[in-house]
Amino acid sequence: MKKRLVYLAGFMGSGKSTIGPILANTLGWEFYDLDHVIEKSLKMKITQIFETNGEEYFRKKETETLTELSVKANCVLALGGGTMISNDNIAIMKKTGKIVYLHTDPEYIYDRLKNKRDRPIFKKENSEDVTKEEFLAKIIRLMEQRKPYYSQADSTFNTNGKSVGHTVDEIAKYVSKELL
Repeated sequence: MKKRLVYLAGFMGSGKSTIGPILANTLGWEFYDLDHVIEKSLKMKITQIFETNGEEYFRKKETETLTELSVKANCVLALGGGTMISNDNIAIMKKTGKIVYLHTDPEYIYDRLKNKRDRPIFKKENSEDVTKEEFLAKIIRLMEQRKPYYSQADSTFNTNGKSVGHTVDEIAKYVSKELL
């Protein structure tokens, strides 16, 4: 049987966790959310893992979990926003499947994340909320830092102003052409 894996990459708020299960259902495949698998295995939320053990520990667990899931077949895997900032992770994904990057402009990311309280990256040191300008500046800075990694995806789909259904249809056509 041909091993078929689709890795959904993109910035937080790009739609990976929303599009992933619908795409998997459309294809008749399994779905995994990498962050949720890590949370379940460590019995902690991502924010707690960062606070308790630090980012380096989290990134190590992320690579271990990605490696474990990369042996699956007929699977859609939603990655964490920073999973692709590791060349080791990119090598694993390139070897085992297709990386689909969900590109979303900063303004759309801001609109999707502005009311989320579980994103500590967008809090100030004293836990107060950042302003819209500060929030957008941080998104833009992080996206620029990650651009060289995201550019290594096998295909890019722009999600700006598109319905989830439209994006799923586009990706399903791509998957059908490339992997089925």
